[in-house]
Amino acid sequence: MTPSSLRFVFVRPAARWCLVVASGFILGSAAHGQAPAAVPGGNLGPGGNQPAYVVPYHKATPEEVTAVLDRMRAYLETATVGKIVDRQTNAEITDFSQPNPNAAFERGEGITYQPVGYEWGVTYAGMLLAAEATGDAKFNDYTSRRLKMLSDALPMARALQTAAPAAPAAGAPGAGGPRGGGRGGLNLRSMIAPGALDDAGSMCAALIKAKRAGVGPDLRPVIDTYIDWISHKQYRFADGTLARMRPQADTLWLDDLFMSVPALAQMGKLTGERVYFDDAVKQIQQFSARMFNPQLGVYMHGWSVSAPEHPEFHWARANGWAIMAMVELLDVLPEDHPGRADVLRQLRAHIKGLAAYQAPTGLWHQMLDMPDSYQETSATAIFTYCIAHAVNRGWVSAVAYGPVANLGWNAVATKVNAKGQVEGTCVGTDLAFDLAYYYYRPTSATAAHGYGPVLLAGAETIKLLKNDAFTITPAFGVIQFVPTK
Repeated sequence: MTPSSLRFVFVRPAARWCLVVASGFILGSAAHGQAPAAVPGGNLGPGGNQPAYVVPYHKATPEEVTAVLDRMRAYLETATVGKIVDRQTNAEITDFSQPNPNAAFERGEGITYQPVGYEWGVTYAGMLLAAEATGDAKFNDYTSRRLKMLSDALPMARALQTAAPAAPAAGAPGAGGPRGGGRGGLNLRSMIAPGALDDAGSMCAALIKAKRAGVGPDLRPVIDTYIDWISHKQYRFADGTLARMRPQADTLWLDDLFMSVPALAQMGKLTGERVYFDDAVKQIQQFSARMFNPQLGVYMHGWSVSAPEHPEFHWARANGWAIMAMVELLDVLPEDHPGRADVLRQLRAHIKGLAAYQAPTGLWHQMLDMPDSYQETSATAIFTYCIAHAVNRGWVSAVAYGPVANLGWNAVATKVNAKGQVEGTCVGTDLAFDLAYYYYRPTSATAAHGYGPVLLAGAETIKLLKNDAFTITPAFGVIQFVPTK
């Protein structure tokens, strides 16, 4: 072996590779017995002088990003419930003044998504941001029409619920899908009487954002119902940390940072009442104290009072919910709030940790620190949105993290198929205490969790591309973010 044949590769502890490289092959092996692999970037394209990147390695244009978002919007227009019908006649109901026991969300071929639920709270927020970033009112129209439909139907839904109190709760066996049309009917229980953070938080934040943007009807009574659950009815530890009593008593789900903090933050912005900001900051601090691993720079998914030393599972999308909670809080948290510096430090530590786990494809793995787990789209989209947003706001270095966001979007864009569906999204995932459960969660192009994050990532990428605080320059074949100010 001659000196000219040697090739050295940067070895990331995060990826658990244990050795350096010689002559094009990894001499060590990955965690979990992964076989040796060819050196990333070792394959050359036609002519032998250009890298054969797995995903586009370039600076996208706003027009290219907008085209991806518009393709998704067009798909969701046809795939999301858009009207309420009489399920016997299938005729659309427009008069909601009298209770109709046959009222139901429309069904039919291609209609996949309910208009209520935490996944759709993210989707509405994504549509609002896409409208802002692109200037295209069609994104706001998507949200406005569905919120109006829900507003119109709520009085009837309340009357029907009163008349049939034994109907199954949202998400329970016998209900017509998560927070959906229970038994094929008009079940809006999660808006009328929420029973979990999943019911309340994401939708609450989206409704406040819509209200502040002047999009759709004023749903302030629903907002108040949601925030009352979060602030006063959800189970908490003695120190005020929001917790769950399932699957075991006294457990923390990292997901619940997003299912509470953005709503509290938006309510603080809407009302000017500091108590909401104080609670939101406290949740970030107290979840992080228990669940953030400072050595790895990422969070575990679950924590239990009964087993404080249980193994850590660094599930990607849960980390996405956590980082998005911090970003959403910092967007509206007053500059003089005593907890702001602490939240910003935590955000920066998390971004630094996440950046180390990004794969060369631009995607992140289902289990962040385990590169033999599959690469997952929804988490990648959330990380891309949050890192791009932090760069745009000046919270983190554009030089260091702009390329991370750029590569992330290029990867995410490849996961939106010609139909507008988001591929490679992990389906709904519970809290588990074994690795197999997370590893073998299936992915689906119909998983509702992917659409809001991709809309947010694309919209924020457009803002990144238009940000005049830096130029994005492919200098010597490398994407560089060069400060201009």
